[in-house]
This record gives sequence, C-alpha cells and structure tokens, in this order.
Amino acid sequence: MKWLVPLTFITLSFLSCKNDSKEENYAYVGGEIINPMTNFVVLTKDKVIIDTVKLDSKNRFLYKVNNLNPGFYTFRHGGEFQNMLLEPKDSLLLRLNTLEFDESLVFSGIGNKKNNYFIDCFLDHEKQEKYIFKICQLKPENYLKHIDSLNEIKINKLEKFNKKYKPTELFNKIAKANINFDYYTNKEVYPFIHYGRNKKAILESLPEDFYDYRKNIDYNDTFFSKYQNYNVFLRKNISNISLNIHYSHSDDKNFKRKSLCYNLDKLNLIDSLVTNTSIKDDLLYYFTMDYVSKNQDIEDNKVVLNSYLAKSKDDKGKEVIERIIASIDRLKTGKKLPDFNVLDYGENNYNVASLINNNTVISFWSQSYYKHFKDSHKRIKELQKKYPEINFVRINTDNLSATRSKKLLKNHNYSFKNEYTLENPLSAKETLAIYPVTKTFIVDKNNNIVSSNSNLFSLRFEKELLGLINK
Repeated sequence: MKWLVPLTFITLSFLSCKNDSKEENYAYVGGEIINPMTNFVVLTKDKVIIDTVKLDSKNRFLYKVNNLNPGFYTFRHGGEFQNMLLEPKDSLLLRLNTLEFDESLVFSGIGNKKNNYFIDCFLDHEKQEKYIFKICQLKPENYLKHIDSLNEIKINKLEKFNKKYKPTELFNKIAKANINFDYYTNKEVYPFIHYGRNKKAILESLPEDFYDYRKNIDYNDTFFSKYQNYNVFLRKNISNISLNIHYSHSDDKNFKRKSLCYNLDKLNLIDSLVTNTSIKDDLLYYFTMDYVSKNQDIEDNKVVLNSYLAKSKDDKGKEVIERIIASIDRLKTGKKLPDFNVLDYGENNYNVASLINNNTVISFWSQSYYKHFKDSHKRIKELQKKYPEINFVRINTDNLSATRSKKLLKNHNYSFKNEYTLENPLSAKETLAIYPVTKTFIVDKNNNIVSSNSNLFSLRFEKELLGLINK
C-alpha cells in the first residue's frame, strides 16, 4: 500500500489536467519507476520518438500526448521497453520495477483494463514459447490439437473481457489479430522446430489444409506493419514458404539454414510478395543481416548482398550491411582480434588485447535484452566452474553511461570482475559485427580468433572450448 497515495496524487493531477482541456484528441501517460536506470523515459510511436520525459525527484513522470494517433505507443527506460494502447482521453498510469521490468508492470487509470490485458497476453506468450518448442516434436495431428486448444483459451479470454468491459473496435482489432498471428506463427515454426532434419518429409506429412489461412494473409498491411506479432509472423511465414520453394529445385535431404540457395529464395520471395516499400525493406534487411552476420564465406555473402542491393530501396540499410560484410571478412578464424577499447567499472581504459593473456571467451550483453542479460551471466558462471583455465570477458554494448550498466550488475549481485563497457559502442559493434547480441568470440592466448560467431547456449559451444584447451 506504500504507493497508493503517490499514484492517487498523480491520478488527481490527471483528472485536473483533463478538466482544463477542451480538446478530445489527446491522452495522458504517467507513472512511477522503481529502481530507475536513467532519469527519463522515452515515448515513441511507430519507432519515431515523440518526446523524452524526465522523472521527478520521486521517480515519477507525467506527459500529455497531443494530436493523438490512436494505437500502440512505446515507452522505453534503461534499455527496456513495452507497448501501451492509447486512445482519445485515456489517462494511463504505469508502475514498474526495473529489476523485473515486464513481470512487475501494472497499469491503472483510464485505459488500464485493456493494457493490463495486453501485458497478461505478452507474459503468457513468453511462457508459451517453451511449451511450443516441446510439443513441436509431436506428430502434426497431435500438435494441431494442442495449439487449437491454446487458441481456444485465448479466444475465450478475449470474449470474457469483451462482455465485462465492452472495449473499443480498435482494441478488438488488435487483440484478435494478436491471437491469429500467434496461432499462424505456431503453425509456421512447426517444420523448423520438429527434430527431423529432413524438412521436406515433414512438410509432406502435414495435413492438406494445414496452411489454408495463407490465402488471406496481407503482406502489405500498413496498419500492423509496426506491430511485433505481425512482423514475427511474416518472418516465419517467409522462411517456411521459401523452404517449399527451395525443395522444388534442391535435392538436399538434410536442411541447412545457412544454405546460400535457400537464403536467396527468401529474398526473391519477399520481392515477389511484398509491394509496400517499408515492409519489404524491413524484411529484406532482416534476412540479409541474419545471413551475413552468421556466415564467414565472403563470396556467398557477396552473392546475398548483391541480391539485397537489387531489391531494397533502403540506402541506410545498404550501407550498414556493406560495412558489416567488410567487418566479417576481418574476423575470419586465424586472424587477430581487431583493436577496440573498453572501460572497466572503475573507469579505467584498456585496449582489448591487454586483457587477453590466456584462452578467452568474449561475450556481449545489452540492457535491451534483459532475459539474455540474466541467462548469459548465469551460463558464464556455470562455464567458469567447468573451465577455470579459460578467461571469460563480458562486455556491455549499450551506448549509455557505464553507471547504468554498473547499477544493473549491482542490482543482480553480479561481480564487476571481467566486466567492461565499450568505449565507443557504435564503432566497436560495427567493427566486431555484433549482430545478434548472442554472438560470442573465442580467442586463443595469442589474440588469434578461433571463432567469431559462437553462441554460449549452442550444443557445440563446450566442444569448441574443449578443442581450444586440447589444442
């Protein structure tokens, strides 16, 4: 009950502000941040920054959104973010603890019910992902029964919500789409997560109507183009349809995600299906970056790059990918790790080479990927016990002051030993082609690259370590 009075005070402030306003196309957003990582929150709409709002001395904020464009807005704080649905005359309060950002987030005020509904769905979805991975090993008919049951639960939940609160058409449009996109995505991932490597046989085992919903998919939906669930679905859908196309001209029995042919099929499919320039460019960039960042064959990367350049109209994206490919060429096995500087949490500056006097693992983390931050630190703690002869270096990649990442480490009782931040994050991330953040380097005692694209969580990672130790 400690925060009842502060939030009540803010609510009264909202109401008084509302009564002073004669216009209707606005909304208020405010709230309280527990254990703040910065002294501000950032509000965005469709990836465009609306404003940066400072926290007061009690870590609260209040902001009026004028000329409201109803839909999802995003608030960001300390590398974390979450969405909220704003409609005219909403007065939405949020409260969260940065130590458990999503899990602690609750809304109150006008518009709270719909936003708490979406947060509950978001948390349920995170739990569901592990379950989907498990049941994907079932035969198609049994798998369908399980995901149909999950879908029915979501539909019933939405129907109960509608009966009780009678929300707007906009809410229902988004809520129903979220349910559908989740359901479709669960179907699209099945061939990839199913344990069999002969994906062609898996595709052929599916019921004829398994993908019937594809007939009604809009690949150029401008309304949902900035919505995460829509974009995740499109990526899975493109990957899956491309799998069929790939098998139409390939005899590969064992599927290889890094196959040049398969990845070119994805770019060609996007070019043929998507006409909306923004959606097309985003998909082309995502798949091209995903391929080149995980592939060290420079000639294959150039082929994919040429395909991307011919299809994309995003000049900025083209420049980034061309530079990333150049960086990857400098990160081949056997080459020296490129120079870059890091800072420890005592603000001492080091060239990375000075930290490597033994076989070393260099991993990265960002506040924007909170789950990975926790999981990777837990994983490294386990590996340190098993492989004491290897040095483990962890580097924060955020373009934020070191005090913020230091506070996050301290809040989780993590040691500062072998923890660093990049002196120049933007340039270092490009030099090291750090995409995605799970990318891990293995370097020998002479600062030679053993692997520039390992993953702490992969099944082969410990084999790579043992190979280095026994070398």
